[in-house]
Amino acid sequence: MGIRIAMVAGEASGDLLASHLIRALRNRVPGATFFGIGGPRMESVGFQAHWPCERLAVHGYVDALKRYRELSGIRRQLQRDLLRDPPDAFIGVDAPDFNLWLERRLKAAGIPAIHFVSPSIWAWRGGRLKGIARSVSHMLCLFPFEPALYEGAGVPVSYVGHPFADELPLEPDRDGMRERYGLPLDVPVFALLPGSRQSEVRNLADLFIDVAKRLHDRFPSARFLVPLATRETREIFEEALYRHHGGELPLRILFGHAVDAMTAADVVLVASGTATLEAALLKRPMVITYRVGPWQYKLMRRLAYLPWVGLPNILCRETVVPELLQDAADPAAIAEAMAAWLDDAPRRKALEARFRDMHLTLRQNTAQRAADAILPYLKKSLSWNENRESA
Repeated sequence: MGIRIAMVAGEASGDLLASHLIRALRNRVPGATFFGIGGPRMESVGFQAHWPCERLAVHGYVDALKRYRELSGIRRQLQRDLLRDPPDAFIGVDAPDFNLWLERRLKAAGIPAIHFVSPSIWAWRGGRLKGIARSVSHMLCLFPFEPALYEGAGVPVSYVGHPFADELPLEPDRDGMRERYGLPLDVPVFALLPGSRQSEVRNLADLFIDVAKRLHDRFPSARFLVPLATRETREIFEEALYRHHGGELPLRILFGHAVDAMTAADVVLVASGTATLEAALLKRPMVITYRVGPWQYKLMRRLAYLPWVGLPNILCRETVVPELLQDAADPAAIAEAMAAWLDDAPRRKALEARFRDMHLTLRQNTAQRAADAILPYLKKSLSWNENRESA
């Protein structure tokens, strides 16, 4: 029998990460099979999905509670399957609340348990380190400041860089992207990214439209690009446009294509999340904003111990881009912060240089480095198979 690797990836981002890792591992271990929970990108490279990764997607605390029994049942069934017929290794890709529970039990049974994408222990629930140490055989980190946290807790760890840094160009082609979308080269362009989930767009659409109207009053020639991930989020945003009589705004809604929108833009307004890192790697000045329910925000603030929520500020360890959150998410203040970027060329230039340095630090050929870190855990099985074949 060849090498068998079980994997669990959560949501679309995990599906993409895992597909690149499968390719890299196949180059090192031809004939390896991969199975478990995954998505279409993983299946396109030969992954056997026993459950689709969409089954793990939850939207907020309330949805997680509602679906607890369903998700717990899937996890326990997978645990039974893997303990009955152990793989050579297990790789949990993100989805820490699902994967760490499973990894702890597999590791205890002698199955190497590798976790790809460190949970945000540097921002939330820092007390989880001891539990992670009991759960994982090896942690693969995307950010350079993370390994020291795990080394202090005795967790084997590797820094592998961030795949966005491998994929996005060091020099984004702003003019070329504008030509592609028929946008003038000499007018202000703002990209508005209110999030990928329905709850995010519902919370932020009114705010973003108000900001756009204020910016249009100040810059009459300005154009606005709004990339939205799904039909549902597009409908939510269009309903908000109608409510606010925004039909006259020179605003184009894109179906996806967030990277295109940010590449073409002068300034980005973005909800907190991984899109803030994409904007930084595209060297774009931005304003980060977010609104959630009052009780949820209080909980988040109590759990957080960093002064920032945006990845550019966290990675730079200082406030390099404004964060206007919750009560501070005032449309006039946000519009002013965005206009300030447009009006200050030296400040934009300094930020671009800072973001270029960040890009180079994160560009590490992530999939190959991750495969390098995983390979030692497969060597015992590889040696056994080679010895058996030569006998």
